[in-house]
Amino acid sequence: MATQTKLRIGIIGAGNIGGTLTRRLTALGHEVAVANSRGPESLAALATETGATAVTATEAARDKDVVIVTIPQKNIPSLPPGLFDGAADNLVVVDTGNYYPRQRDGRIAGIEDGLTESRWVEQQLGRPVVKAFNNIYAKHLMDHGQPAGTPKRIALPVAGDDAVSKAVVLRLIDELGFDGVDAGGLDESWRQQPGTPVYAQDFDAEGVRRALAQASPDRTPAWRATANSLGDLGSPA
Repeated sequence: MATQTKLRIGIIGAGNIGGTLTRRLTALGHEVAVANSRGPESLAALATETGATAVTATEAARDKDVVIVTIPQKNIPSLPPGLFDGAADNLVVVDTGNYYPRQRDGRIAGIEDGLTESRWVEQQLGRPVVKAFNNIYAKHLMDHGQPAGTPKRIALPVAGDDAVSKAVVLRLIDELGFDGVDAGGLDESWRQQPGTPVYAQDFDAEGVRRALAQASPDRTPAWRATANSLGDLGSPA
């Protein structure tokens, strides 16, 4: 069913999560522009499949209601300078990313020194962000949405400092077929980072709240950089 209020959504990143959100959000009737690091021409097939518009990253951030940044953490500093210059104050920026130091990103000093992943992303982007869509597999995001009120409906945590921005993201999550759980401010978003009880789990809302409460602020060794970082997903360093 198409959504009643169409949003202009930019998606920066067309990998597993970005591609899935492009497919799902266009199907809901939103106006989606999608970008990646290889240029719009590389997204022709996705654009044809979904009806999304293939654009540059700068264009994906321009004149939008929501911009979803879904690229590897190590690539955040390589986004175009001034990406959000001139953006409306009420623009909602969503960070879906996770820090994989041993598998993909190498050592990011700010995160290793104690910043939550999304607080670090926020500093790089120069815009407030909402943390969401980081703890679910792309295939589950594509296939496991259910109508509101379905028993044991999968729930997703959403962390951020602005209640209005979080409400927009929670609305999108509901439209996609999941329950949204307010996970607190952005400094609490460590509760949904890799290695925590909620990460990569398909809990319902009660289960998500319980998992968030059980999380420890200490990043486990598997999710911290080593002297040999980085490796790859098959052979972490």
